Amino acid sequence: MSKKLAALLNLEVELRSCEPIEEEYCKEVPGNFLKNAGSGFCSKLAEQLVSPGVTLPWIFSLVGSGTGLAGLLVPLKNLGSLLPQLMVSGSIRRFPRRKYFWAIPAFVQAVMVILMGLSLMYLEGDKAGIAVVVLLLFFSMASGVSSVAFKDVMGKTIPKGKRGRLLAWRATGGGILTLLFGLALYFFLRSWEPMSTILLLVGCAAALWVLAGLFFAWIKEAPGATDGGRTPLEEFRAGWQHLKTDSNLRNFVLARAFLMAIPLAQPFFVIIGKETTGADLSGLGIFVIASGIAATVSSPFWGRFADRSSRKLMMAIALFGIINCGLVLGFMYLSSASQSLYLFAPLILLNMMAHGGARLSRKTYLTDFAPERERPLYIALSNTLIGIFTLLTAGIGFIAEWFNTEVLLLFFIGMLLISLFWTYRLKEV
Repeated sequence: MSKKLAALLNLEVELRSCEPIEEEYCKEVPGNFLKNAGSGFCSKLAEQLVSPGVTLPWIFSLVGSGTGLAGLLVPLKNLGSLLPQLMVSGSIRRFPRRKYFWAIPAFVQAVMVILMGLSLMYLEGDKAGIAVVVLLLFFSMASGVSSVAFKDVMGKTIPKGKRGRLLAWRATGGGILTLLFGLALYFFLRSWEPMSTILLLVGCAAALWVLAGLFFAWIKEAPGATDGGRTPLEEFRAGWQHLKTDSNLRNFVLARAFLMAIPLAQPFFVIIGKETTGADLSGLGIFVIASGIAATVSSPFWGRFADRSSRKLMMAIALFGIINCGLVLGFMYLSSASQSLYLFAPLILLNMMAHGGARLSRKTYLTDFAPERERPLYIALSNTLIGIFTLLTAGIGFIAEWFNTEVLLLFFIGMLLISLFWTYRLKEV
């Protein structure tokens, strides 16, 4: 079945160049491509249903949690998923097959999502918000283990030059499903009692994480090298040595760190849109629709762009983000009569498109750039450093409280300008 589908989608022809895939497993590439993509369809939709950038801030406002807790969602999500990676990358290397380090954490994420739903059902206000934030941290730690394993498995099972396309397929499929769910939310679920809608979102997300894990466990992965496994302390020392000697790695970490302005801005965009337009639950449906459209429309283009030059895509995304922050800033100066939810929704869509391009470009660049034997270390090191950077940005929302939202948007624009500078200094790979 997978071979017929691969032929229909022209994957048999496009994936003949299998370097550096082992010859024995070259014939498995089309099937692995489709299984990996199927896993992505499920996980991308699950991510959107409990998104810390869109859905959870909206839910927090419904259950009466403070805006301070909502501002912690994205930094803690990134902190939990990035900081532990250096601790586990050395251990993962000891196992010849790493796909289970993605599949099992997917099941853990399903459990965490179920616990979030129970917290929202039985707790109120800040208690519910604190419980969700803590569970999100554990959810993200499982995601961090998956992140190291995913890039390593992709490097072992998908040839260079096709990885950006795979990431695009994952995002596009998930985007189509997200779009369909957003349409259902807007047209059919807007009249539901809010808690019923929240529990539906959470229940679907948990089921999707289970399916995603099963798809990924189905991938046929060749055994990899198991030598060179290191303790966390040895892993840190080895990573630090690479950071000192590899200037391109340093440039990448700095470029990626300041490109974080795009996801960091997302919850504040949602808050700005909700407060300026006075939107109800139907507004969440529109924002979910925007998320689905963003992934569906932009991901194929980003994927092909990344396969040509992931470095240039990172530069383009930084410029894209700067323009969008400027548009949001301009929206805030419109008259109240002109501040329509339907006018603001495209700005949410553009930021989500930029976020998808940022994730795809830096994943493709790092997978292609990192030495094969040290790929887990490069991934874990860069992610750990970004996690530390994210910790420093945890209080970024206070900029809006101490000054105003306009200053916060200018701060994001400054971050993206710095990212553009460091991306320009990267080598082509």
